[in-house]
Amino acid sequence: MAAEQINEQKYHEVWTTPVIKIGVITMLLASGLSFIPLIYLYMVHGVLPPFAQAMTAWVLVASVFGAFYVVEPISYYPILGLAGTYISFLSGNISNLRLPCSAMAQEVVGVEEGTKQAEIIGTMGIIGSVVVNLVGVTLAAFVGTWLIGLFPQFVADAFRQYTAPAIFGAVFGQFAMRQPKLAPFALAIPMTLLYFKMPIWLVILAAVFGTIAISRIFYKMKIIH
Repeated sequence: MAAEQINEQKYHEVWTTPVIKIGVITMLLASGLSFIPLIYLYMVHGVLPPFAQAMTAWVLVASVFGAFYVVEPISYYPILGLAGTYISFLSGNISNLRLPCSAMAQEVVGVEEGTKQAEIIGTMGIIGSVVVNLVGVTLAAFVGTWLIGLFPQFVADAFRQYTAPAIFGAVFGQFAMRQPKLAPFALAIPMTLLYFKMPIWLVILAAVFGTIAISRIFYKMKIIH
């Protein structure tokens, strides 16, 4: 017990505290730097949208993406971990890149989800994805458009329309294999709500928290472990 407490304290000192400190600083810097283009437009060109129009634009964006403000940090954290959450929300491409890379790294190494070992391994996978993604995006910026232009039109259209759904389907399949008893519910909840034409934000919230609730019930009933 004493050794476990020492390890817990050491982990907190070496990992948790520095991660929070660096994570908060980098996120605040990124948030502040995001306003540089607006400051430039105002200082150099005198462009400043009226406050009412700016708030209207924000409301329109929040109505579409507002549910993600709540859903993503909660639903992604168990796989991303503390450091992975900071890195992923700073670098983007969470659901289609960071999350699969973190999950795959944990699966390959064979660590148990939710443990300290899993968080560290998952973070390493995310860091690797950021480096590879940076190189890939840089190359794509130079040759991607040219390369797509070489394909027949139907192939190019397929890349544009089906790449993201294919990635999301693969991620769902990856996690469905881990908890096959939960997969039907995770799929049935959003499909049912979409059939009744419910708002997207409600579908997202219900799919995430509904599946969490069902998994909790199954865990209490010892149906899943």
